[in-house]
Amino acid sequence: MDTITIDDFAKIDFRVGKVVEALEVPESNKLLRLKVFFGDLGERIIFSAIKKWYEPSDLEKKSFVFVFNLESRKMMGEESQGMIVAAETEDGADCVLLIPEKEIAPGTKVH
Repeated sequence: MDTITIDDFAKIDFRVGKVVEALEVPESNKLLRLKVFFGDLGERIIFSAIKKWYEPSDLEKKSFVFVFNLESRKMMGEESQGMIVAAETEDGADCVLLIPEKEIAPGTKVH
């Protein structure tokens, strides 16, 4: 496993985001399209390959941890502007999303 320095880790901007809309991407068997609210930082579109484990209704109106400063990437004709943080089992049988322990404002920085 490659290691990184604390300075490398400090470059990652983790933020709490609230999913305001989640949609299936008909052209993909892996992707969901999320519209995520980050408080004063605005809304972003984030595509996530979690369709195997989650329905859109499982995500809407819920808060999760996101990588906020990930370089945008063109997906399905749109810019995906971040990444939801998840843990997936080695065999790919299950995936869990990181959820704040209690309600906290969208846009809050995760340390």
